[in-house]
Amino acid sequence: MEVNPVVLSGRLVRLEPLSLDHVPDLAEAGRDEAVWPLMPYGTITTVAQMAGFVREALAQPSDRPFAVIHRPDGRAIGSTRYLDIRPRHRGLEIGGTWYAPSHQRTGVNTECKYLLLRHAFEALGCIRVQLKTDQRNERSQRAIERLGAVREGVLRSHVIMPDGYRRASVMYSIIDEEWPGVRARLERFLARDA
Repeated sequence: MEVNPVVLSGRLVRLEPLSLDHVPDLAEAGRDEAVWPLMPYGTITTVAQMAGFVREALAQPSDRPFAVIHRPDGRAIGSTRYLDIRPRHRGLEIGGTWYAPSHQRTGVNTECKYLLLRHAFEALGCIRVQLKTDQRNERSQRAIERLGAVREGVLRSHVIMPDGYRRASVMYSIIDEEWPGVRARLERFLARDA
C-alpha cells in the first residue's frame, strides 16, 4: 500500500495536496477562533501561524495532508489528511479535519469523507480506516457516527492539548467489509444534498 499525493474531486470539493500556496486562503478560513478550541494545534488565526501549520503538516512523514478546495469559488476552506498510515497492516486514519465556520454543517464534510474513504478502500486497498475526536466534541462524534463508523472506545489521557489539558480521544473505525454499506449510505446523503 503506497499512499502518494493525489487529487480527489467531488461536486462540492476538490481535495488537493496541501502546499504553502494554500496559506492565504486557509488563513482566511481559519481566522475565526471558534474553529480551534478542540483541535490539537492551538489557535491559528494569522497568515504566519497558518504557514507554520502547513509546514508542520508537510513535515510529517506518515501524513498526506490535503487542502479542501470549495469548487464553486475555487478557494481553500479547510484541511484534512491521511495520517498514521500503516502500509503493512493496510490501514490509515482520516483526521486533522477543520473547515471555515461557513462550511460547517453543510455537505462539505460528507463529501470530503466520502472521497477519502472511497480512495482508501478502493484505490489503496485499506482493510481499516480509523477516525478519532476529542471526547468533549460531541458534534464531531455525531458527524463520525453519521458516516457509519463504529465507535470502538476511548483513549484516556491520549493527547496533551496546547493549553495543557489531557484530552481523551474517542476512536472509531470502518473496515473493508463495512465499506459497501457505508458507501451506499454516503451516496444517499450526497444525492439528497445535490
